[in-house]
Amino acid sequence: MITDNLRDIQSRYGTYTPTLIAVSKHQPDNKIDEALNAGLRIFGENRVQEAQKRWEHRREQYNDLQLHLIGPLQTNKVKAACDLFDYIHTLDREKLARKIHDTRPDIPCFIQVNIGAEAQKSGVLLNELNEFYYYCINDLSMNIIGLMAIPPIEDDAVLHFKLLSHNAAILGLKNLSMGMSNDFNLALEYGATHIRIGSKLFA
Repeated sequence: MITDNLRDIQSRYGTYTPTLIAVSKHQPDNKIDEALNAGLRIFGENRVQEAQKRWEHRREQYNDLQLHLIGPLQTNKVKAACDLFDYIHTLDREKLARKIHDTRPDIPCFIQVNIGAEAQKSGVLLNELNEFYYYCINDLSMNIIGLMAIPPIEDDAVLHFKLLSHNAAILGLKNLSMGMSNDFNLALEYGATHIRIGSKLFA
């Protein structure tokens, strides 16, 4: 089933070649193993502790796994996150940046942007993005590789994809983590390099 879903997703890429992050949070072991058997090796998790239970033992079996933290990160979980994950998509504040720098400054990070200025969402506001980016680069010498965002559900996602892409270009960042099961094909049109697919893949 996952093999069929993967084939369907890939058929919608057109000429694009994104990195597909299989969002494995909340998935049972049999679904994870099915995804691995389908050849998937890049997975996204929201919570550090859940990811540890799911992936630490599988790391021993699959040395080509690539794990992406796509959920909010508390500063007291940074050490565990840096030990387990290969990428962090949710860098969103100076305190967290300093902690990551002190723990593993070379880990590739996406800055999470609160693209719709939603009170309930994490992320750097657009009017603070440049200052935060240069703080991470100049003051901390962090490995910032791109921007990440989740558009507001009620808005036209295209407007936000365009805006995130524009701001990434201004900063000279080539990677964009945007687009999920319901809108990844649109995100690809506006420069998404990493798409986060859960329900459409594991259904």
